Amino acid sequence: MKKTYSIIRLLRPRQWIKNFAIFASVVFTGELFNPLAVNPVIIGFFAFCAASSASYIINDFFDVKKDRLHPTKKYRPLAHGDLDIRLALILALSLIFVSLWLSFLINISFVFLILIYLFIQFFYSKLLKGIAVIDILTIALGYILRVIAGEVASGYHLPVWLILTTISISLFLALGKRRSELTLLSKTKGENISSIRASLSHYSDNLLNVYIAIFATATFISYSLFTFLENPKGILISFWGVIPPELLPGFFQRKWLMITIIPVVYGLMRYLQDIYEKHEGESPEKVLFSDKPLLATVVVWAALVVLIIYFISP
Repeated sequence: MKKTYSIIRLLRPRQWIKNFAIFASVVFTGELFNPLAVNPVIIGFFAFCAASSASYIINDFFDVKKDRLHPTKKYRPLAHGDLDIRLALILALSLIFVSLWLSFLINISFVFLILIYLFIQFFYSKLLKGIAVIDILTIALGYILRVIAGEVASGYHLPVWLILTTISISLFLALGKRRSELTLLSKTKGENISSIRASLSHYSDNLLNVYIAIFATATFISYSLFTFLENPKGILISFWGVIPPELLPGFFQRKWLMITIIPVVYGLMRYLQDIYEKHEGESPEKVLFSDKPLLATVVVWAALVVLIIYFISP
């Protein structure tokens, strides 16, 4: 039982929530209820779950010595000695095989994208995570690839402003992760920060604060422009044919997707509060599940998006 629990912890299933980003293309293009578009995306979701868990195992393998110096990561299964390293590597290879097999069920382009993801994650774990700025860009790229994977699997493409939103919020989350790590490690006594995470020694609080402010603002602006410029155009209803749309007041013709800006702004502010006041953010999915107001905001935002795109807009 203890071994099974350690294997589950090694796979980090809680972080699979990131893989839901693969559904962005079908949601925002109005194809969420189209089986021909959604079914490949569902398979792609599980492919990314397998690939991401494999990458976490590989990351833990390369970082096992450094994790033992970390105040929280020292309890990870490999660093804590709860699992044999050879078993972990066999599990990682098995997950890679499963991921590639599932990818072949979609198309060859998705296979290529999964290989790119695994390649990037391998070099991130081995080398890139120790290079300042490059480490942040690599983390963000992992989020972006998930969104692109949804396009590859479904065949439907996101509007350019939503792509820019994806890039901005990916960098925002990656920077929040580094900011929280720096805060946590700066409180660790007896260890040099560079011995645990080399790239962190090249960041200062002020520098990361500026970076975070830039991409929080970029996320707000790009998402706002998406809701205004792209879709939908308004509530073009005719009250079941009784009143023609052209006779409705201008109030009903507004771009109602802009309402979703409200939870986005609150979510950004709440997440910033978690980073700066609660010193969290090292694990975005942990923040999401532990902060109930933030989780409720995400649920409300998702519900509004689906309601407006699928049940209100023409």
